[in-house]
Amino acid sequence: MKIDLTDTSAGAINKALVRGRRAIGTPAVGMVLTLVIVTDEENAYDALKAANDASREHPSRTLVVIKRVSRSPRDRTSSRLDAEVRVGADAGTGETVVLRLYGEAADHADSVVLPLLLPDAPVVVWWPVNAPLDPAKDPLGALAQRRVTDTYAAEQPVRELSARAEAYTPGDTDLSWTRITPWRSMLAAALDQVTCEVQAVEVEGEEFNPSCELLAMWLADRLDVPVKRSLSSGPGLTAVRMDTDCGPIVLDRADGSLATLSIAGQPARAVALKRRDTAELIAEELRRLDPDDTYASALRYGVERLNTVPRQASEAPAGAAGTESAAEPVAVPEPVEEAAKAPAKKAAAKTAKKAPAKKAPARKATAK
Repeated sequence: MKIDLTDTSAGAINKALVRGRRAIGTPAVGMVLTLVIVTDEENAYDALKAANDASREHPSRTLVVIKRVSRSPRDRTSSRLDAEVRVGADAGTGETVVLRLYGEAADHADSVVLPLLLPDAPVVVWWPVNAPLDPAKDPLGALAQRRVTDTYAAEQPVRELSARAEAYTPGDTDLSWTRITPWRSMLAAALDQVTCEVQAVEVEGEEFNPSCELLAMWLADRLDVPVKRSLSSGPGLTAVRMDTDCGPIVLDRADGSLATLSIAGQPARAVALKRRDTAELIAEELRRLDPDDTYASALRYGVERLNTVPRQASEAPAGAAGTESAAEPVAVPEPVEEAAKAPAKKAAAKTAKKAPAKKAPARKATAK
């Protein structure tokens, strides 16, 4: 069921939600959180589709905030709010309100959203594109317990990671980090099967891919060994190679779907490691609303290396399409090109998706 409201108010939108629930025979409110999506008109459809798919696992009230830019000076002085209320089959398993803000209303989106939040329920704000440099200080971000960005959608993803680290506030996270959860789990499981010392790591993937950078930062942070960042034609992450005193451990995914895990002394095995869509990523982020300390530790480690290590050129794999010459500086390796050359410690990885990273003096390799 859809209800269109023109030049409306937050009170009228709430009344429309109640009217819509009664019309479809579900007067009770069974949502567990409020998901606020801040996007533009071009990306609203895809973001809303992903949120509706994720609502099957997390029933929520979804508020889509679209700030419409007025071209004429006369329109900029006027203020208007249009809304589209969706309930029932048109809104997944929750409720959806699409808010289009014109003129001065676009500068006060938090005042429009605040009366529409579910009472006594967590709030998550997601920017699919054009995220603020400091999400926690954004007026809408200040309303939320969790703030989700996506550096992959930025024009300069690696520089965006640096901005994320400098402005990090507990509750911030990024879908580029969520994309590497299966890789982190698989690598941790591989290290659990051996009692070897990791001596060096190589992460191979697309140039300027923030997920590759974050995985390299995480490995350097947790293992405290040199991590080399090499380039490939993709898609996305393609391989991780760990040199140990017992032989190499290689996780290679050339086609973006099926990977091969090779451990010295064991037969190679095929593992499912497909590239996940946005709905799966958002659903994963909504499963827990506490701060992601592992993400924060990896992000800050990369920026510390960026500030203390001089830039050097990176060697691109032979035959890799779209890579730069080895003689030219490459922006990708900035955070991890020269990881600390400390002795590698025992790799005893214990998998948990995003548990807090605790650095004991022994610097054991842990994947949480």
